[in-house]
Amino acid sequence: MLSSAARLMVSRAERADSIDEQVVSRLSRDLRAALRRRPAHEARLAGSLRALAPYSPPLMDALVEAFDVTVRRASFDRPLYAAAARALGEAGDRRSSASFKRALEPEEQASFATLSALCGPGDPVLAEPLSRMARSRHAHFAFAAEVARIARGESSGAHVASLAPKIKESHRIALCLELFVPLTWSRPLVPAIGPALSVLRDSERHLGRWLVLGDVARRAGDPAPLTEASRRAQEGPPSARAAWAMVAWAISGSGPAPDVRPNLELVARLSDRPSADRDPTFLFRLARAKAPAARGMLETLAKAPLADEKAIRAALHLARDYGDGRACDALSAVAANARRDAVRGLAVAALFDAGKRDEAVRFAAELRDSRQLHSMAWAALVLAHAAQPRVLVSEPQVRRIQCARAE
Repeated sequence: MLSSAARLMVSRAERADSIDEQVVSRLSRDLRAALRRRPAHEARLAGSLRALAPYSPPLMDALVEAFDVTVRRASFDRPLYAAAARALGEAGDRRSSASFKRALEPEEQASFATLSALCGPGDPVLAEPLSRMARSRHAHFAFAAEVARIARGESSGAHVASLAPKIKESHRIALCLELFVPLTWSRPLVPAIGPALSVLRDSERHLGRWLVLGDVARRAGDPAPLTEASRRAQEGPPSARAAWAMVAWAISGSGPAPDVRPNLELVARLSDRPSADRDPTFLFRLARAKAPAARGMLETLAKAPLADEKAIRAALHLARDYGDGRACDALSAVAANARRDAVRGLAVAALFDAGKRDEAVRFAAELRDSRQLHSMAWAALVLAHAAQPRVLVSEPQVRRIQCARAE
């Protein structure tokens, strides 16, 4: 499934011609233009590159150059920088090692995107700069660097627990969103991270971020998050027990979902994003598990016409996970509607995941020259996987392509 970074990466030979040449040419041209003058749609371009580059050596080559340019300019706050860093770090591309080394030198301008990108096996030449960053006087950067060292097998984890109590709330939120959310999609950390994450969870009041920290710890082999969530579901305030029951189920990673009817407020509280965003990501987690209680809310979101990303994802789950043929028809209607170009690409990818692959490939061929970058990117993914079907509408890919976030 595409939610795992390890499964996203394929060999260079396998991906040699995966992405349509027309798409590669346009993205490369837009990338060069963006490096000359920062465009309004940079975040959209960065998200598309982040999603497609792992399947295209020419795009990876272009990101190597773009990464070097942004590092030399110290443009660490640009979406293009984050997209290039994460894609190259995930790929373990050693051509970028010198640029990563330079990016780690200015301590005052350190970036969570840089440190997150290095949370995986990489060039040993970066061990010393990371070790130096782990001794930074800024506790949040030192903590992130030490997590990266743990992920790379370069640290026992003894130092990271001493740094956790020094993390301020704003930095803890940023660490959760920029470092730990991507780690939930990649290979597990080692158990040594457990005590540090326990400290962060004790200070975390947002249930969705608590879940992210608990999920990373559980995948690292720490049983404490599941134990604590289960206890709160049984003994906590009555008004919070349903939410904690959902947290315990999510952390366990198995078993039937609790018999709790979700609503918008509940699922928003369980998202890593601010509750005010009303993000329904957790609902889709329930839908993947085919929880009967989720169907009603999915049907509410997927009322025709499917106007946005939430509605299309809800329709996908109804079609694929609940066997609702009407939802599949609604997706086809959006995919065929030239006036819905902003969401057509996502609808085409959803059709592909729902089993309508021939139909999705036909629509994708029409969208290769879409004016909307994200629709073009979804079409490119469909065409790249036409012969070897994969799940395309995963949480990481939706955030990168549809939501323009280079995670």
